[in-house]
Formats: sequence, structure tokens, C-alpha cells
Amino acid sequence: MKKLFPILLIAFMGCKPAKKEMNVLNFRHQVDGKAVDLYILKNNNGMQAAITNYGGRLVSLLVPGKDSIVDVVVGFDSLEGYIHSTEPYFGATIGRYGNRIAKGKFVLDGKTYQLSVNNGPNTLHGGKFGFQHRVFDAVQHGDSSLTLTYVSKSGEQGFPGNLKVKVTYTLNSKNELHLDYEATTDQATVVNLTNHAFFNLNGSGTILNHNLQINAAQYTPVDSTLIPTGKIAAVNNTPFDFQIGTAIGGRINVNNYQLHNGKGYDHNYVLDNPGIDNIAVEVTGDKSGIIMQVYTTEPGLQFYSGNFMQSKNKLRTGPDDFRTAFCLETQHFPDSPNQPAFPSTILRPGKVYTSHSVYKFSK
Repeated sequence: MKKLFPILLIAFMGCKPAKKEMNVLNFRHQVDGKAVDLYILKNNNGMQAAITNYGGRLVSLLVPGKDSIVDVVVGFDSLEGYIHSTEPYFGATIGRYGNRIAKGKFVLDGKTYQLSVNNGPNTLHGGKFGFQHRVFDAVQHGDSSLTLTYVSKSGEQGFPGNLKVKVTYTLNSKNELHLDYEATTDQATVVNLTNHAFFNLNGSGTILNHNLQINAAQYTPVDSTLIPTGKIAAVNNTPFDFQIGTAIGGRINVNNYQLHNGKGYDHNYVLDNPGIDNIAVEVTGDKSGIIMQVYTTEPGLQFYSGNFMQSKNKLRTGPDDFRTAFCLETQHFPDSPNQPAFPSTILRPGKVYTSHSVYKFSK
């Protein structure tokens, strides 16, 4: 691992400083014989991203709000917190396959593959020991960019093929955090990479008063184990309609079978216009005034409203209380390997998997 620049915390003009600064020494350890560290990206506008190569995680994201600098990504202040958390996905790069695969099985080129099952009867986010527990190699490029690489060996968690993965985080002067993914394989496999940052644009407290707009007229309904039924349904006249900005909590408790299945929102949206120039999602923090816009080349986006947060983990801001963070996971659709009508997630030798998502902030 390449050792890099001294890490300096900068003073932000016009805003109060963040309540707590990340201590990089809390992340400098070894896991499975590999060095782990914390890497800082920053721009001249007061933004700062902290990323650890343990799980390729976005640990912290400082963003100027209307009154102060706000850490909009919830997480821990040490590596130990991530290793021992009962919620293994805080900020992690997710792979090989983000979201769920039914019964942990799929058939590819006539062969059935059995994966690690870790979510009831299903595989979630790559299995029990997915990328969230792996140590990536890291190379930082100045203050603005960090590249993480990992080789997932054939058979890892049951997936075929040796998969070479590269994830690049870039923070630019437009207050945009770019996440670029690439992968290649030596055998046909399935791939669906994403990031599992837990956001709170106020820094802490309930997220139910955040205003959310998702540019998607359709979503994929799920069964009681959160596997898509195969249907693509209209959001019109349902609690899933966020085509016009609406408070996250405005309809979350209505009597609805799909909300019952997810214990709230935990569903994949079919984006109207995927592409890096089109806004997929816009969220506004009701207290901070921070606006986050998400752009992605992916066809779908999983909106999760923190329904399984149970106050079991002590985060930087306190316990991970019920619905105090949300996730917006850019992705292909859940269970695509078993859903031939969904966009394919198959990657073959000689082809390059690419995915690009942007989180842009303003106030």
C-alpha cells in the first residue's frame, strides 16, 4: 500500500467547524495480514471525504450547510466499530452482487451456483463475507482521488470467476463525489457493485422530515423476503410515488402490503432516465438546508429508509436509532440473475463492467 500525504484538517470559511474530526490513527491497523488506513479527500469549498480501504468504505463526508459543516454520512470513529458492528454495511463497497439473490442460487450457462446465504433464505450484498469485510489495496492521487482495488477469487462466497475490481472515489471543485467502478473476469459471472453509505443530511436525528424526490415512475414490488416478484409496477397512487418532492415519513406508516414487506421503504426504483447528466434523486435536509443530488449510469436505485436500525451500534453521533439514516444504492435490479426480464448483470471474459455514480451537494 502506498503511503501518502500528511493528512491535514482544514478550516472552513463561513461555517462553524465540524463537531468531531476523524482521527486517522483509529484506522491504522492490520486485518487478515493487510494494512488498513484512512484516506482523506478534500476540495477548496469545505468538503472532505474520509475513506478506509477496509470494505472500501465511505466513513465520513463533511459538507457545508446553511449554518455549519455537517457530516452527512453516519458511521464509526474507528476501525473497531466497523469490524464489530451488527450492521456490516455502513459506507461499504458492496459486491459481488448488491442487493438480494433468491435462495442464494442462480443458473449461468447451464450450471447452478450456490452462494453464501445470509439474509433469511436469500443472499444479500454478496454473502456473509462479501466485500464489506475485505481489505482493498489503495493508491491516493493527491487531495482529490483515491483508487481501491481487490481481486475476488473464483469460488469466493460461491461466485464463479476471478473478478478484478477497481473503485475510484473522486471529490471535485463542484462539490461532487464521484464513484467509478470497473471489473473484469476470467469466467462468466454476475456483478452488481454499489456503495452502501447511510446518509443523514442533518447529521443526526430522524430522516423522516427530509424531502425526497426520485425520478422514477416505476418500481419493483417484492415478496415477504424482499425478493422482486418479477413485476414492474407504477408508483402512481401509491406511497412509493416520490416523483414530486415529499417528506420521507409522509406516507411511511400507511397500510400498504409493500411497506409491510419492507418494514418501510426498502425497494428498487426503475429510474426514468439513467445517465450521468440526469438527476436520479434529490434529497434536502430539513434542518441543514443541504441538497444532495444523485446521478448514475445504473438502471435502478434502492431506497432504504433505515427500517432495521435498532440502536445496537454506537455511532459517532450516538446510537443507530430507528430511521436515523437512509440509503440510496445505485444498482442493477435485485435478483436479476433469476429474472430474465430484468437488465442483465452477466459479465463475461473480455468485457469490462463499468458503473458511474455522482453525489452532488449544495445548499
